[in-house]
Amino acid sequence: MDVSKDTAQAPTPATAVPDDASPTVKRRLRVITLIATFGGLLFGYDTGVINGALPYMTEDLGLTPFTEGMVTSSLLLGAALGAVTGGRLSDGRGRRRTILVLAVLFFIGALGCTLAPNTAIMVVARFVLGLAVGGASVTVPVYLAEVSPAERRGALVTRNELMIVSGQLLAFTSNAIIARVGDESGGVWRWMLVIATIPAVVLWFGMLVMPESPRWLASQSRFGEALEVLKQVRSQQRAEAELAEVSSLAVKDEQEKLGGWQDMKSTPWVRKLMFVGFGIAIVQQITGVNTIMYYGTQILTDAGFAADSALTANIANGVISVLATFVGIWLLGRVARRPMLMAGQMGTTSALLLIGIFSLALPSGDGRAYAVLAMTVTFLAFQQGAISPVTWLMLSEIFPMRMRGFGMGVAAVVLWLTNFVIGLVFPSLVDGIGISNTFFLFVLAGLFSLAFVKRYVPETKGRTLETLEAELKARFS
Repeated sequence: MDVSKDTAQAPTPATAVPDDASPTVKRRLRVITLIATFGGLLFGYDTGVINGALPYMTEDLGLTPFTEGMVTSSLLLGAALGAVTGGRLSDGRGRRRTILVLAVLFFIGALGCTLAPNTAIMVVARFVLGLAVGGASVTVPVYLAEVSPAERRGALVTRNELMIVSGQLLAFTSNAIIARVGDESGGVWRWMLVIATIPAVVLWFGMLVMPESPRWLASQSRFGEALEVLKQVRSQQRAEAELAEVSSLAVKDEQEKLGGWQDMKSTPWVRKLMFVGFGIAIVQQITGVNTIMYYGTQILTDAGFAADSALTANIANGVISVLATFVGIWLLGRVARRPMLMAGQMGTTSALLLIGIFSLALPSGDGRAYAVLAMTVTFLAFQQGAISPVTWLMLSEIFPMRMRGFGMGVAAVVLWLTNFVIGLVFPSLVDGIGISNTFFLFVLAGLFSLAFVKRYVPETKGRTLETLEAELKARFS
């Protein structure tokens, strides 16, 4: 595509300047990434812990299939609100300040869930936790994308995805250990939930000494501060070149007044870009990934595992998610985003088809149990190794600088609302039409997703955020 008209007056791309940063500067970037991704760890733990806690909680709180869905999906409804609120807050008040607020919400929500005396309080506490999860799902990837050099953006942003699946693995493992140590005693689920308060404290204290996003500072015309932050994570020459590029775009965005609902509605290319963002968000969710993350223990129990064995076997889902994410991070440095997303869709759809077939055709027992486990592991290998890292990375890349938090927040609302609907209806679907037919519905959704990605999703690899914005504007104008 020809974007020369949009970029003719732009400064030399920062990627043309080698980043020969000192070891101290590189170490600073690693520390920033580590601290910020504790938001991802909390995201993973708080969404994954319900998987093992729910069976014990059901007995203590007297949950029905409907209230099980409410307890699970109240977090997701909170996440939808948290995503758009967090996106707006991070655009207005800064990425760093927003993450500090989210750390407090993570702590309050986890403590509220731990101490909940009844279903109503549990639903409210999970909703508060969801506000934090949704805000983190938007703000942390944007923060990492804006602080990262273009050539390392894929690897650094997807460290957040690695921390998400590590949080889920931690949840699955601690659930199994606590269940065995507690010997299924009353209230064992409370110990599973309270662990999440620890990384929330680490995130809050860690972010106190982290810098603000240089691109957010530039969007507020605080160019001197932006340069100082860039010099913390780049060589001097690269920092100055990058600031010139960012500043030039910030001025253009200010002239176009990009930043909110009204601007989105009145700017055709941004509207089209939002449509693409919504589609990417839906594609990630309608694979049915979170039915396995939230209800994996019940799926394995239904397949033939005993309750304790299902908790232990479910750890395999967490392990493969972490290993697959390592592979995904490696691939993102070598493979284009769009074909990687399509390969993931083909893999997950095939695995879901086989889960449905095995659940329908094989007799109950060890054979069916291990066949279903093998397919959930295969599904997660494609989901966490391709679809999820590409989704969160692309959503952090495609929106214009002045509305990046807002744009990703709105897309994440769509993602979390899709997640909410699936999490709410899954127990009732399984109860009504059976697990096989439920997974066949996900297979059909996967085929539609594949067609959408092939037709509409752009490639984003190998560009600075500023160059990418110019290209997408030219493509969708």
